[in-house]
Amino acid sequence: MTTIHRPALALACIAALAGAATAHAADNTTSLTLYRSDSAALYASNGGGNVDDGYAVVREQRALTLAAGTHDVVIGDLPGFLDPEALALGFPDKDAKVISQRLLLAQGANAALTGLTGHTVDVLGNSGQSLASGTLLRAGDGLLVRDNSGNTTLVSNYAAVRTTGADFPTGSSLSLRVDAARAGQTNAVLSYPTSGLGWRAAYVATLQPGVACRMQFESRASIANRSGRDWRHAQLTLIAGEPNMAKASAPRPMMAMARGFNAKAESADMPQQDSVGDYRSYTLPAAVDLPDGSVSQVPLYANRALDCERTALYENGNGFQPQQPILARDFNLGGGSAIVSTLKLKAFDSLPAGYLRVLTADRNGTPQFIGEGRINDTPKGTDATIALGTAFDLRAERTRTGFSEDKSGHTMDEAFRINLSNAGDSARTVTVREHPSRWRQWTLISSSSKPSQQTPDTLEFRVEVPANGKTTLDYAVRYSWTDADNPQP
Repeated sequence: MTTIHRPALALACIAALAGAATAHAADNTTSLTLYRSDSAALYASNGGGNVDDGYAVVREQRALTLAAGTHDVVIGDLPGFLDPEALALGFPDKDAKVISQRLLLAQGANAALTGLTGHTVDVLGNSGQSLASGTLLRAGDGLLVRDNSGNTTLVSNYAAVRTTGADFPTGSSLSLRVDAARAGQTNAVLSYPTSGLGWRAAYVATLQPGVACRMQFESRASIANRSGRDWRHAQLTLIAGEPNMAKASAPRPMMAMARGFNAKAESADMPQQDSVGDYRSYTLPAAVDLPDGSVSQVPLYANRALDCERTALYENGNGFQPQQPILARDFNLGGGSAIVSTLKLKAFDSLPAGYLRVLTADRNGTPQFIGEGRINDTPKGTDATIALGTAFDLRAERTRTGFSEDKSGHTMDEAFRINLSNAGDSARTVTVREHPSRWRQWTLISSSSKPSQQTPDTLEFRVEVPANGKTTLDYAVRYSWTDADNPQP
């Protein structure tokens, strides 16, 4: 028998799962389906308390002790953030049915008492005297307690709540009215969606020494639990993709699962891949523990060596396309001076969205962090590119060197000069990416370097910049249009 006093929480207590009807979780029969979440609060190392972000679907077995006929059952140990409309309880043996259900939310200073609803308690005063004993009917502004004679007492001022047993049903609770064919213990399957759980991919790339770009690539899944409940020996399935979430106020209802694609795990220690509708799933090979307020990591793919590509990128503009030709002389004068270092890799398999940390060894062989970027959902065989940061020794200066227009001829010429400098001790190749965006119809009419790539909205050059030196790139484009493209007022 344990008594914990009210000031420690507001109030905490230890519950006995005893009484007319009780329920508890079976530790080894819980499965969690977690959906990807980028919520910073879920993964924060300095945050406390529950988080109403993320999305998971829980399926767990509960052992219930029922009485014959119609009566009430309270199931505790539920997370703090649930969708009341999506809770479902079923009896596989068909020996009972649910008549109605009510979610009892764990809120306010007395949240710890919610799980004791339906159980036998002893409410104590400041000097330890018993104020009321019996079944707890409600925990809110006061405690509503019914004794064995059927009398009900509302206790507003109390110091502690005492109950026997070793288990305490924390969090929210589910109050059920059930009709049982017989008395005794039976199994029930409880399913519900909840917030406070989520996952995302976490990648680490360690660049290898040498001229060619090679990396050692590690893939993990980061799993966050801020649900207000511990999960023990849970079977986990991780969903990669972006299902539509319709409700803004609560986790969304469970989705129908359709199987199709199936890929064998690389080894017994790696997750098993499968398809779930239009999404990808990863089922972990063994049960895991997810303590409340934790971020756990598990392998997603086996470590491997990959080819990669490093680029020093100077980019101006984007793929913007105007409604009509832009004739203003001062449009798109030029960008800044920063040249960005990027890293590109080809997905060896479908890579779920997450963050890639990149390391490289210094002269002492110690791995040092050189940048981090987000990888979006990347199908197998496609490229993922992230920006590592600003190249320290490289700078650029962009100026317009020419502009003219011929309105009657429906043409416009524009020229730019880009000066590149390299303060480093080794030569560098800089990729200059320009986006001619005055109009969608344009032609390159001259350039001091042959373009390495040209698309309807992109003009790209690869320019060699010597060590401790400079290089200049000049180019000019001509825009053309028709009367219909540029109607005059």
